[in-house]
Amino acid sequence: MKLRVFRYLDYFLLFAVLILIFIGILFIYSSGIDQYGTMQTKEYTKQIFFAITGLVLLIVMVLIDYRKFKQWSPVLYVCLLLLLIYTLLFGKNVKGARSWLGIGDFGVQPSEFGKIIFILYLARYLEMSSKVSELKRITSAMFIMLLPMGLILLQPDLGSASVYIPIFLVMCYMAGLPKRYIFYILGIGALTIIMSILPVWESLIYQRTAPFFKIFRNLPLRLLVVSCLAVITLIAVAGFLLFKIRYFYWIAYVFSIFTVALGASAVCAKVLKPYQVMRLIVFLKPEVDPLRSGWNIIQSKIAIGSGNLFGQGFLKGTQSHYRFLPEQSTDFIFSILSEEWGFIGCLFVFALFALIFIRGLVIVKNTTNVYGYYVSIGIVFMIFFHFIINVGMVMGVMPITGIPLMFLSYGGSSLWTAMTGIGLLMSINLRRNDFADS
Repeated sequence: MKLRVFRYLDYFLLFAVLILIFIGILFIYSSGIDQYGTMQTKEYTKQIFFAITGLVLLIVMVLIDYRKFKQWSPVLYVCLLLLLIYTLLFGKNVKGARSWLGIGDFGVQPSEFGKIIFILYLARYLEMSSKVSELKRITSAMFIMLLPMGLILLQPDLGSASVYIPIFLVMCYMAGLPKRYIFYILGIGALTIIMSILPVWESLIYQRTAPFFKIFRNLPLRLLVVSCLAVITLIAVAGFLLFKIRYFYWIAYVFSIFTVALGASAVCAKVLKPYQVMRLIVFLKPEVDPLRSGWNIIQSKIAIGSGNLFGQGFLKGTQSHYRFLPEQSTDFIFSILSEEWGFIGCLFVFALFALIFIRGLVIVKNTTNVYGYYVSIGIVFMIFFHFIINVGMVMGVMPITGIPLMFLSYGGSSLWTAMTGIGLLMSINLRRNDFADS
């Protein structure tokens, strides 16, 4: 590609990304120092390597015409599925999850790269299926999501799998699929999770016996309720087909959501491991298990609160250096930043992420190519959901799901995925002027 294209790079976007990566390396370095000032890990040196190679990936993505991925995406998607199956069978077991491939200390997480491949393939399908019936379109798109997501859940990696859902919903919404389908899927998913954890919530947090919750503890009663809901749904469907009255349609719509969710929650409750259930509810009241499931949130909130306005100073945080804060270089990197740089430092990081989101949305708005439009939406919201979920998690307002903070958290897979996404965004932005390779 002609070198003059670099005159048209989005340098505001690139600046924000590079500054965030630099900040991430600083606090990964800080996280490795103990209370005696001794460096315990060399993670920061690895992160520098990841950053340099990530920048190379970004440049490669800029130079490649993103439209070529439209043809490559089916092959990439099949390769992703095969890689996830291989990981499930032969991957490294790290902290109870078989989600890593690698040799020795070096490992990659295919589920992270899978987010980009999923976006590329789903964007292709949404563009090519514009004339397909709405029901078939949303069903096929959902199938595209469920295959990799299901394999990731089997690893089990609830955090990585959960990001696929909001990306899917946003891309389908922006593709013009009816809101009722999107809310239907969202309603079933949310209610399934809620119903799965209600018995544990009742015993640990509510701490009283509620007659209504007997439905979730008694399997025969649950089956009876599901059967009744299913009968009401079928009657409503029959009424709509016979009389074409919209009233029956919405009865079937609502009752089918509860029917499917109540049935699926029974399966979900068996599949979810006890520690995963605790993660999903303990943020509501971490004091119910302060030394195990609630420990992370309690220590994170202490670290954030102790930062005050200007922070305790770089390398002077107590929660991190005295090792009270777990996973401090990955999931809880924002807690260290808050402790040492305070509220002002957090605002600066928020401003950099806001710049990325704003520039990303400008690229989305200015993109005339339909495929590029869908891809850019998926990438922007992938980064957005990582940011919202991770920051909410460390502040104790969202469940702990093990989702890293892109650009800041330690890890090659997450950083390379983020840099690949930014490179694709820049490639899409460049091709507004239809530069050709030479």
